Amino acid sequence: MADIDDWQKIDMRVGRIAEVRELPEARKPSYRLRIDFGPLGMRQSVAAARTDYPNGAELVGRQVVCVFNLSPRRVAGVSSEVLVLAATEADGKLRLLEPDEPAELGSRIT
Repeated sequence: MADIDDWQKIDMRVGRIAEVRELPEARKPSYRLRIDFGPLGMRQSVAAARTDYPNGAELVGRQVVCVFNLSPRRVAGVSSEVLVLAATEADGKLRLLEPDEPAELGSRIT
């Protein structure tokens, strides 16, 4: 079991997808995302979401919830600096998490 101290180590923030590019080198159909966190700057992420979001251009401008303080991870030669959170349904379909109302970029999830 995780305790409250474990939870408090995780820094989740709201960002806005600024750019989406396909990443054909990835094993799973993926996008390379540039995400704007306002005063915290831009970060990039690799998201295996192309199957569930086939029109990547529709993701531009969308707010997402991300884990902000994980160590970068190399995916298909790209440094993935934040983890975009999604709900995974029983059939494996992804649903990106977003605030129910627009939030200030960089807002902390509490």
